[in-house]
Amino acid sequence: MQRALAPVAPLPADSVTFFLLQAGALLATAVVLGGLARRVGLPAIVGELSAGVLLGPSVLGALGIWDGPSTEQLHLLDAAGLLGVVLLVGCSGTELDLRMVRKRGATAARVSIGGLLIPLALGVAAGFVVPLSLLSPGGDRTVVALFLGVAMCVSAIPVIAKTLLDMNLLHRNVGQLTLTAAVIDDVFGWMMLSVVSAMATTGLRTGTVVGSALTIAAVVLFAAFVLRPLARAVFRRGPVLGPAVVIILLGSAGTQALKLEAVFGAFVCGVVIASVLPRPEALAPLRTVVLTVLAPLFFALAGLRMDLTALADPEAAAFAATILLLAVAGKFAGAGIGALASGLTRWEALACAAGMNARGVIEVIVAMAGLRLGVLNSSAYTSIVLVAVVTSLMAPPLLRMAMNRIEHTAEEQLRLNWRPEAGEPFGEPLGKTFDNARDKEEKSEIS
Repeated sequence: MQRALAPVAPLPADSVTFFLLQAGALLATAVVLGGLARRVGLPAIVGELSAGVLLGPSVLGALGIWDGPSTEQLHLLDAAGLLGVVLLVGCSGTELDLRMVRKRGATAARVSIGGLLIPLALGVAAGFVVPLSLLSPGGDRTVVALFLGVAMCVSAIPVIAKTLLDMNLLHRNVGQLTLTAAVIDDVFGWMMLSVVSAMATTGLRTGTVVGSALTIAAVVLFAAFVLRPLARAVFRRGPVLGPAVVIILLGSAGTQALKLEAVFGAFVCGVVIASVLPRPEALAPLRTVVLTVLAPLFFALAGLRMDLTALADPEAAAFAATILLLAVAGKFAGAGIGALASGLTRWEALACAAGMNARGVIEVIVAMAGLRLGVLNSSAYTSIVLVAVVTSLMAPPLLRMAMNRIEHTAEEQLRLNWRPEAGEPFGEPLGKTFDNARDKEEKSEIS
C-alpha cells in the first residue's frame, strides 16, 4: 500500500508577516510616488520605479539603512509581481484594436518596420562591441546581443496610449497612427523576446530558432481557431471577469512551458479576449485592480533591483549613456524615416517618432526577463530601465512641440466632438467608435 504524502508545511508566521509588511511598504511608496509623478505631469511609472529605487540598494542600501528583502522574501514578492505583470500585459492585449490595425495597417507598418529594424540593428551591434562583462559574464555573446537589440526596439502601448490621452491627442490622425504602429511593434517585440528567451535557456542553435518560430506560429493558430471560439462560448454563458483571468493565466503558463515568455501568452490571450468579449466594460474592475495595485507593485520591485551606485563606475556609466543614445537615435531615425516615406510631413514624422520612442512598461518587462534569464547583470539591467524612464519622459514635450505645428483636420474634429449616446457601451475599440461617429455624421447629412 502506497504511503500518503506528508502535508507540506505552511510558511512560517514570521515569513508571512515580513512578506505582508514589505509588500505593503513597497505598494504604499509606489502609490504615493506614482501619484506625485502624475501631479507634476510625469508618467506614473516614473514614481512607481522610484519607490523601488528609494527602498533598494540605490538609496537605503547605499546608506546602510536596509539591506533589502531576503532571498525567500524576494521570491514571494516576485510571485506577486509576476501575477501583476502577466495580468498587465493581458489587459494591454485587450486594448488591441484589430479594426484600426487593418484600416491604418499599411502606413503604420512602414513606421513600425523602421522603428523596429534600425534600433534592433544598433542594439545587436552594440552587444557585439561592448565588453561582455558589462552585460552578463559568461553569457553567450550572440544571445546577449540579440537580447539587447530586442530591448532597444520595443515600444510601450500603455505608456503611449496614456500619454496621448493625457495630452488630448488620441483623436488626432498622428496619434492614431502612432498607437497603431506601436501595436505592431509590440506584437513583434513579444515574438522576438520569446525566441531570444528560448535561445537563452536551450542554447544557441539553428533548431532552437526555427523551433521557437514554429511554436509561436502554433500558439497563434491555436489561439485563433481553438481558444477564440471556446472563449466566445464561455463568455456568452455567464460572467466574464473570472474566466478572462483564468484564460490569461493558463495561456501564460502554456507559453512558459513551451520555453517562450509567459508575457507572450498573456498578450495573445488578451487579444483573443478583446475579439470576442460581448461587453468590454466588464473588464473595467480587472483593469482598475491591475493598474492601481498589481502593476505599481511590479514596477516597485523592478526599481528595487536597480542599483544606481553601479553607475559610479565610469565604464558602466559610459555604457548606460551609449545605450540610451543608441535607443533614442535608432527609434527616431527608424520611425521618422518610415513616416516620411509614407508621405507625412516632417512635424508629423517627429510626432510619430516621439510617441514610438516611449518604452516605459514594456522595456521594464524585457529588462526583468533578461535579469531572470541571466542574460543581463545588475549594471546592464539598471541601464535598460533608465532607457525606459528617460524615453517616457521625453515623449510629452516633444509631442507637444510637434503637434502644435500640425493643423487639425475635419476628421479629427469629428472624433473630438463625438460622444457615445446614453445606453451605448463604453470601452469600444477606438476604430469601431470612430467609424460609428462617421456613420452618424453621414446619416445626419442624408436626412
